[in-house]
Amino acid sequence: MANAPLDCDLLVVGSGAAGLAAAVSAAHLGKRVILVEKDAVLGGATAWSGGWLWAPRNPLAQRAGIVEDIEQPRTYLRNELGEHYRPELVDAFLQHCPDMVAFFEQHTALQFVDGNGIPDMHGDTPGAASGGHQVIAAPYDGREVLDLLPHLRKTMRETSFMGMPIMAGADLAAFLNMTRSPRALLYVIRRFTTHLYHLARYGRAMHLVNGVALVARLARSAQDLGVQMMVSTPAQRLIIEDGNICGAVVLHAGEETTIRAKAVVLAAGGFPNDPERRKAIFPRDASGHDNLALPPASCSGDGLRLGESAGGYVADDLRSPVAWAPVSKVPYADGSVGHFPHIIDRGKPGIIGVLQNGKRFVNEAGGYYDYVDAMLKAIPEDQQACSWLICDHRFQRRYGLGFARPAPVPLWPHIRNGYLKRGHSLEALAQACGIDPFGLVATVDEFNQHARRGEDPLFGRGSTAFNRRSGDAQHNGPNPCVAPIEHGPFYAVKVQPGCFGTFAGLRTDGHARVLDGVGQPIPGLYAAGTDMASPLGGHYPSGGINIGPALTFGYIAGRHAAAV
Repeated sequence: MANAPLDCDLLVVGSGAAGLAAAVSAAHLGKRVILVEKDAVLGGATAWSGGWLWAPRNPLAQRAGIVEDIEQPRTYLRNELGEHYRPELVDAFLQHCPDMVAFFEQHTALQFVDGNGIPDMHGDTPGAASGGHQVIAAPYDGREVLDLLPHLRKTMRETSFMGMPIMAGADLAAFLNMTRSPRALLYVIRRFTTHLYHLARYGRAMHLVNGVALVARLARSAQDLGVQMMVSTPAQRLIIEDGNICGAVVLHAGEETTIRAKAVVLAAGGFPNDPERRKAIFPRDASGHDNLALPPASCSGDGLRLGESAGGYVADDLRSPVAWAPVSKVPYADGSVGHFPHIIDRGKPGIIGVLQNGKRFVNEAGGYYDYVDAMLKAIPEDQQACSWLICDHRFQRRYGLGFARPAPVPLWPHIRNGYLKRGHSLEALAQACGIDPFGLVATVDEFNQHARRGEDPLFGRGSTAFNRRSGDAQHNGPNPCVAPIEHGPFYAVKVQPGCFGTFAGLRTDGHARVLDGVGQPIPGLYAAGTDMASPLGGHYPSGGINIGPALTFGYIAGRHAAAV
């Protein structure tokens, strides 16, 4: 027997940044909003992310005196996106993202911290900024969401330490410097002691940062505005009457429930865990599992299928259908396997990435998308797409290598389970990894020769502001991204193509309305986040370009739907 029907003004499918932004934006305007989430917890891929937003001309930057005309980020995107530049979508994003940040700051629990010191990824591109384009949700006390806590996704296991998330900036710097600075060590001791107390009392981290803080603050705002949030409630099919979207049938508590709505926003997380669509769209994914997806399993293409059932189309003309990230597999004692994203380690001085032939192929301090893109271009299609990050003992103990944390965390568990390969010589390391030993030795010798002078003539590592930001400002050398690899034993971790999410979503207009086959809006249907085709054409011009547009177009969709 079906549950009793529900009615609302707006139905939102998905509870990541885009879905929650749409729900909060519409509810703030007095609309009745229901949000359904397939998973048992809120947050989607956003909760497992670093939580950064790319939002040029945002109020935090302006208050810091960083004032730029809209033409600067527009110029940057025009040059970055090239033939994939769509003025309607780019302008909608650039015009509304400052208003979006201001709205959440002024009217909700979502508060931000600036990332004004973070430059755009490709500093040589005209229009690139040296800072002022990034913000992140401010840390949040979990006690502010005690009523929602059971339904909030925890931080990703691989990017936390015993469940304790670490925020980029001063927080991360303290952890990296705790063996060199008494002040940093004291900070870490206090932070970790507090975390252990929270684990004992609440069963999870309560100092919420990064993507978890963003989700918690949005969920708090949605709850306060009367949004009805239903978890473990997948959307089954849309209700279509005379070409209009009038709600959806969902599965709640094992029974079908009809939710009537004036409009529906699809924000279900794209298709990173949909094997069939991955086989059809992803490069080098013949099995549908060859690339390592970081988002939760629930991000499996539901929104795209719903949109297609109403006449929407998935974009097939993007630069890339996927937001690449270099990822390593993490084996656990219970037989499960996790995925670690290599965001921080690649830019530090004293590490290189090599292919099976032992040769470098990229500026390792560049963007994570760029690393995988270069790897795929360098490897013949009949060979496995993978690379190895190589470092020496000094580097590993200083910065860590992937999931193998820096000192004083022990290394032996990672060596024993095979995650970390070790060799007392480069030749031995190469043999352990299946790398050409002659190629690796020659590569390291050549790299070291230049690295002692802080140079990298092959790829120009350290030549951009983004590179240098990824390096180590305290490094005792002329280049914060370059140091020789010479103090054995040597270590390596295998890195494969992975992704933060997908770019190939439903085609929309600048109001986030889903378009049909002839480019006309489907009445009552919106898409945002990764259910929406990348407004930046499948390019990755800077960090935060997943969540920045997701929040912005969620905000746009919620407000537009509320006004109809």
